[in-house]
Amino acid sequence: MKNDGLLIVFSGPSGAGKDTILKRLLETNADYRLSVSATTRAPREGEVDGKDYHFITKEKFQNMLKNDELLESAEYCGNCYGTPSGPIRSWQAEGHDVILEIEVQGGSQIKTKCPDCVSIFILPPSMEVLEQRLRGRGTEADEVIQKRMMRAQKEIEEAVHYDYCVINDTVEKAVDEINQIICAEKHKVYRNADFIERMLNHA
Repeated sequence: MKNDGLLIVFSGPSGAGKDTILKRLLETNADYRLSVSATTRAPREGEVDGKDYHFITKEKFQNMLKNDELLESAEYCGNCYGTPSGPIRSWQAEGHDVILEIEVQGGSQIKTKCPDCVSIFILPPSMEVLEQRLRGRGTEADEVIQKRMMRAQKEIEEAVHYDYCVINDTVEKAVDEINQIICAEKHKVYRNADFIERMLNHA
């Protein structure tokens, strides 16, 4: 028996190491799928349609909203962003666990619409380490880093609304803990209620 896959909400501040963890998770488990968001903004250099984003028109985005084909949506700087529900539902029906990397505001929408989802918040070992990681990129001015730190503080305040938090001391340890969380969730009794009922009916 194979149950529907889980929907996993995956959040954390910039610099917490989400992308590195996700890359490792997808490399180590063939059953995981990564949700790709839709956006009305133009592709940036090097971005691939269907891999980085689904690049669509504003008209199509509005139609998806109207037809309830988005699990969550938001608007930033005049561009629309959202999570298409179709691929997620198909993957789950095939038994794949779908990971949705998303900011806390979108995560809140998902948790309201899909209360059965599993939410995981990635934390840095400390704010000092977070700042070191951001500075270590060497791509942003001091003023931008300070703004990122202030935003990180606000995002971390939302961690209390998630099911689990994983501290990213090392990528290997974080990946192992996330795999354990997902495994434990799959073994919860209520997720296997149909199987238990079928066992009892054949007793």
